[in-house]
Amino acid sequence: MTPQVCFFLSIAFSLMAWTLVAKRYVWPRLRSLERRDALRPLLVLHAFRFEGLAFLVPGVVSPDLPTTFAYSAAYGDFGAAILALLSLAFLPSGTGVVVVWIFNLWGTVDLLHAFYEANAGGLMPGQLGAAYFIPTVLVPLLLVTHTLIFKILLQRPAAPKTLQVGGLPHGTR
Repeated sequence: MTPQVCFFLSIAFSLMAWTLVAKRYVWPRLRSLERRDALRPLLVLHAFRFEGLAFLVPGVVSPDLPTTFAYSAAYGDFGAAILALLSLAFLPSGTGVVVVWIFNLWGTVDLLHAFYEANAGGLMPGQLGAAYFIPTVLVPLLLVTHTLIFKILLQRPAAPKTLQVGGLPHGTR
């Protein structure tokens, strides 16, 4: 098998495995939570996207790594980490959902753009060095969680629950 096929299969299988984890274990729990509480753990995960800066560290990646890909992926991820942290900070306020939308759109486009840049720049998997596990393990996880965030954002916020007293909502007697 060529390195490109191994790289593609690693990404594809990781995407399938993270999707199974999300469907079986993560989504059932998140969908029962209020919007803010469901978004919080996903945003915390994305706060670690500063790890994309590893694409700029000599010795971690090959000096032959296409610079267009390296800079785009590193700074795109760093921007996503900052937006995830801002989203967490603003989540309790009225503007929180807007900031989460901005983060989620930015973060998703950034990951898709990195795949484009890698392909357009002729990236060879060996050029990633130790950072090989970012696109093969972390990026599929991030794509799956971006999907979960979109699902949460597109759901209607839960209506406030009313207290039932004697079969009638409290205060309607």
